[in-house]
Amino acid sequence: MENIKQATKTAHIRWMIRRDMPDVLGIENDCFEFSWTEDDFIRCLRQRNCIGMVAECDDRVVGFMIYELHKNRLHILNFAVHSEFRRRGIGNTMMQKLLGKLSQERRNRIMLEVRETNLEAQLFFKTLGFKAISVLRDFYDDATEDAYLMQFRYQPTAEELAQPHNRITRMAG
Repeated sequence: MENIKQATKTAHIRWMIRRDMPDVLGIENDCFEFSWTEDDFIRCLRQRNCIGMVAECDDRVVGFMIYELHKNRLHILNFAVHSEFRRRGIGNTMMQKLLGKLSQERRNRIMLEVRETNLEAQLFFKTLGFKAISVLRDFYDDATEDAYLMQFRYQPTAEELAQPHNRITRMAG
């Protein structure tokens, strides 16, 4: 147990690579009743706007996130932390990395869907500042279950609010 806690202090977040797929699939199958297949991951990651990230502790993949880049938002498609490594800051570290990609001028929010029965995920995202903004009725293909559409909105700092908002003004100044 102490070894796991120690490992989490040095969690390293990096881009997902092909070699990570067996570990990612293991975490996926461990975490979800209706899990993605390898083909689901590959099909998603082949899209130009889709990005995979993993969390590593002592050269072991212990969490992952798949998200899409859109013009003014990020959309989390899949997110999981290995059950042995939960409540040790891994998910928080991955989310902080993603939150760091938000800005007032470009992508200013993160969206995701959470199963109505996944209370643990709902509470996790709520602690990060996400809010449920709507209910998506019968959202999933694999079960008759609703989802909550959750959103995090970027809050600009006072310095950002004081800055000019368009590119031309910035370049001229």
